[in-house]
Amino acid sequence: MEERNHSQQELPNANVILVLGISSIVGCCLSYGIIGLICSIVALVMAKSANELYQRSPDYYTESSYKNMTAGKTCATVSLVLSIAVIVMTIVVIFAFGTAALFGIFAGI
Repeated sequence: MEERNHSQQELPNANVILVLGISSIVGCCLSYGIIGLICSIVALVMAKSANELYQRSPDYYTESSYKNMTAGKTCATVSLVLSIAVIVMTIVVIFAFGTAALFGIFAGI
């Protein structure tokens, strides 16, 4: 059992997926959700391929790297939903203020 743990490798990009997932949560509050959207999509695409690798041969990769990948994927999923909500709310606010300004201009004429 001891030798098996030494022969296991880290899941490719597991830490990158975790960092992107956490960054996407922070990014969903910045720049109207665009940064969060981009980071979360990249993290989810990378997590999909890493998950496929792990499912093919789970004994080959460490469990901790799989947990990092899963945590990053969860953060990215939450951030994707939040980023889309922020983008939609931004569009609604811009539309509402634009419509109010448009009708305000016509009402003054």
